[in-house]
Amino acid sequence: MLLAEDDRAIRHALERALTLEGYEVTAVADGVEALAQAHKTPPDVLVLDVMMPGIDGLQVCRVLRAEGNRTPVLMLTALVETADRIAGLDAGADDYVVKPFDVEEVFARLRALLRRTSPVPAGGAGEAGRGEAQISDRQVEAAGIRMDLQARRAWRGGRELELTRTEFELLELLVRNAGIVLDHSTIYDRIWGYDFGPGSKNLAVYVGYLRRKLDEPGSPQLIHTVRGVGYVLRED
Repeated sequence: MLLAEDDRAIRHALERALTLEGYEVTAVADGVEALAQAHKTPPDVLVLDVMMPGIDGLQVCRVLRAEGNRTPVLMLTALVETADRIAGLDAGADDYVVKPFDVEEVFARLRALLRRTSPVPAGGAGEAGRGEAQISDRQVEAAGIRMDLQARRAWRGGRELELTRTEFELLELLVRNAGIVLDHSTIYDRIWGYDFGPGSKNLAVYVGYLRRKLDEPGSPQLIHTVRGVGYVLRED
């Protein structure tokens, strides 16, 4: 794990708590050091303070994501507005903990982030359906969608899709679990590690983005809404 926090007291206290919890922690004081360390020894998860001198946590995320680095990122921030969280998520962060925080919440969110890269077990989050995914270390394929996970490219049939990071990860989750209805909370947990609550339109917005890029005249819609539950990828 890589921890970047410019406040010395918080950095030392969190490093000690994480170490006692069983994590192997490398702690640095700013974004420049964080990028250097991430390039030198890629961590399993990053914990980044948003407000750091020089290169801040969001900039660190943008650089790593631009390089194709998909390591889960947990942000430590004093910013509490929803717009700030969404801006950070779009920059590449996966979750936020607001200062002052309870260290047990940090532990819980880290566990959620480290779970998010594994597929949902069949039947574990919804109803079984048609079009099971073909999955390998490099590619996933279902319902006419093919995704190259290492190159971060996706196609519907022969047409390549231009996807943002979040759109790609949302589509990957749906393809991996094709035919299974994924509920809202499961999707939020796997993609963002944070449930914005029943009033949030964040997931619906991203599903709308994906539909516009996936749908073709004369072809079946692939992402279906199951009212009151969530979404499923399947060909009708």
